[in-house]
Amino acid sequence: MRILGIDPGLAIIGYGVIDSDRGKHTVVDVGVIQTPKTENVPARLHMIYDAMLTLLDKYRPDHIALEELFFTKNITTGINVAQARGVILLACVDRCGRLYEYTPMQIKQAITGYGRADKHQIQAMVTRLLRLKAIPRPDDAADALAVALTHAQTARLGGLFSI
Repeated sequence: MRILGIDPGLAIIGYGVIDSDRGKHTVVDVGVIQTPKTENVPARLHMIYDAMLTLLDKYRPDHIALEELFFTKNITTGINVAQARGVILLACVDRCGRLYEYTPMQIKQAITGYGRADKHQIQAMVTRLLRLKAIPRPDDAADALAVALTHAQTARLGGLFSI
């Protein structure tokens, strides 16, 4: 099964593509989509949509897993990220339709076995589980791989949570 994991954002969207077969996971690609802060939000949303369609057409994932939004301080940033997430969802529905959503706590639990793990613990486990030589950079890319791995574990155990 090919899984595209996405860490949504407006400035940086992390993505990780893995192939998962009977508990063995292989990285196909990992990276980020970036939008320039100098552009207005509608232009950035369009850039995200186009980039997502390109990714989806290139890798043709069987499932797509997204991290749920979690923000506590800056509501303006949260609204912009929510808009970007909406554009990401639209592109994914257009090309795949099999979307799954995981909370930060679910991701931490699936990857480390501890729902309050810190970023360094998650990155270390992603690196170990995928047999990588180094932690993927930037953090958004590593986070996207964690989302994809979470889905691989959940799908393997039969507990799919579709949005």
